[in-house]
Amino acid sequence: MLGGHLRRMRETAGISRADAGWQIRSSESKVSRMELGRVGFKERDVADLLRLYGLSDDRERERLMELARAANNPGWWSRYGDVMPAWFSNYVGLEVAAKLIRTYEVLFVPGLLQTENYARAVVQFGKAYLPQEEIDQRVALRVTRQQILTRVNPVKLWVVIDEAVLHRPVGGREVMCEQIEHLIKLTKLPNLTLQLMPFSSVGYPSAGGAFSILRFPEGDLPDVVYIEHAASALYLDKVEDLDEYAAIMDALSIAAAPVSETPRLLLEALERMH
Repeated sequence: MLGGHLRRMRETAGISRADAGWQIRSSESKVSRMELGRVGFKERDVADLLRLYGLSDDRERERLMELARAANNPGWWSRYGDVMPAWFSNYVGLEVAAKLIRTYEVLFVPGLLQTENYARAVVQFGKAYLPQEEIDQRVALRVTRQQILTRVNPVKLWVVIDEAVLHRPVGGREVMCEQIEHLIKLTKLPNLTLQLMPFSSVGYPSAGGAFSILRFPEGDLPDVVYIEHAASALYLDKVEDLDEYAAIMDALSIAAAPVSETPRLLLEALERMH
């Protein structure tokens, strides 16, 4: 976010990266890395650049300096670094910063909506060999991520889940019943929109697998499409990709059952699971 601001301000001021680098006693490549968010920020460097770019608004200056301080502080998720790959750590940071997340899921209940028991069952799939301590940490990370739904300025979450997810007894019937009951409670959150893609709908052929679209406040960052793989993830932010996935998400929301039908469909799924 800070890097994006600095780049836009430099371009508006008509200043080259080389001149900006000279101002902070560094190089053009250092300024480039700062603008891409790939290097830490020294508060003195940021203050010097803001002065060079002619920023006179004291309130905006303090906001950007606060971003500089925040950028250098590790997020709460850093304590899970031992069990979290770098490519997913990036996602958690974006998730915390987002104001709107739209998600499509075809296999499991999304992590932000999982109960602890359901999350534990998912974490253990194919990884029964992991030490119990590591499993506990992975589950704790997933549950802690959910705080963005109930914080002071909660994220708005719009989720479309394939109906097959509710028929898949992850962790056994008891765990799955608990999970469906949890979803029923979550539908009461004003910042959560949950839709189900019923078997009676063909969905949207171009959707493919699961993905998420993240939007951020105040235009500080472009939207990001996140697609997770077994051992890596894709982060897409090109305009053509964003437009394509936004259209897919809109089509999925139209093809899914109306939001008003979600409680009834969840209750029916709960009865079947019982």
